[in-house]
This record gives sequence, structure tokens and C-alpha cells, in this order.
Amino acid sequence: MKLIHIDSSILGDNSASRGLSARIAARFAGADVTYHDVAATPLPHLDLGALPGDSSDAAKASAALLDEFLAADTIVIGAPMYNFTIPTQLKGWIDRVLVAGKTFAYTEAGPVGLAGGKRVIIAVTRGGLYSEGAPAASVEHQQSYLAAAFGFIGITPEFIIAEGLALGAEHRAGAIAAAEAAIDGLAV
Repeated sequence: MKLIHIDSSILGDNSASRGLSARIAARFAGADVTYHDVAATPLPHLDLGALPGDSSDAAKASAALLDEFLAADTIVIGAPMYNFTIPTQLKGWIDRVLVAGKTFAYTEAGPVGLAGGKRVIIAVTRGGLYSEGAPAASVEHQQSYLAAAFGFIGITPEFIIAEGLALGAEHRAGAIAAAEAAIDGLAV
């Protein structure tokens, strides 16, 4: 089994999403794991030279990431919330795997995902409360974006959520413990 593990938090060892994504990846003992820390080694923003078909080094690097994604069975992502959405570093990686003709196609009936059959597990962390029913739910563009982006290419991601991490030590500990219990219950 091929697994891609991606971390995107800028907080290093202080990151909740990194700890949770590592715990998820560890559940897949024996997997062939490729790790990307897109915060420590960010991808440049997508530009014309990085698009498939160009002969530039940036296009070749993008193609390599796409090929890696296409060959993977499982993708584990640590995705903290920054300003209501995902880190731009993670968006850079997503821009390289959502590619027309490779992971989705436009048809007369609408877009069709071509990357189904992969498992995507995302450790979502956020300082406040943004789940459905929370006062700030209307400005949550992290989990909803990730669900839409992966759904567009035919994948329904699984989410492990730890939220309210900035609401005090006790709340943080409870949210992390609940997320860890959910991870320990994942089918692998």
C-alpha cells in the first residue's frame, strides 16, 4: 500500500494537526509512506510554468507530485485552519493534484471525478468552534473546501476534527483526546 502523508502547519512541534496526522499515518503499519512537509518546504504558488505540458522544472515537479498522488492508495493530511480556511501551502499541493484530464474531466453532464477509490483522511484542527450549529459555522471554509475539492475528483474524505483548541487547556486536551480516540477507531 502506498500512502502519502502531508503536513501543512507552520507551528512545528507545537502543531496539533501534525500530531494527529502522524497518529493516523502510524495506523497504516507496513505502508510505503511518502512524506511532504509543505510548510517547511513550500511549493511555489501555481503559475503558468507549473502547468502540465510545460517543459520547465516547475512543471516537471508538478507532474511528479501528480503521478505520486495517482499511484497512492491513501492520503493523510494535517490541515489546520488559518483565517477560516486551509494554509496556502496545502492549497499549493492541492493545485497540483486537481488536474483536468487526470483527476477530473469536464463532460456535457458536468464535471466527473477520475480519482475515486483513494482514501483521504484529514486531521482538521482549529482554535475556535466552527462545526455545524456553532455561531461561527458560516465562516468555516476549511473542511467544506477540502470536502468540495476532493469530492470534485471523486473522493469523499474522512475528517478527524479537533476544534476549540484556543479555548483553554482543558478544552484543548479534551478535543485532542476525542480526535485521538476517533483515530484509534479508524478501520485500516
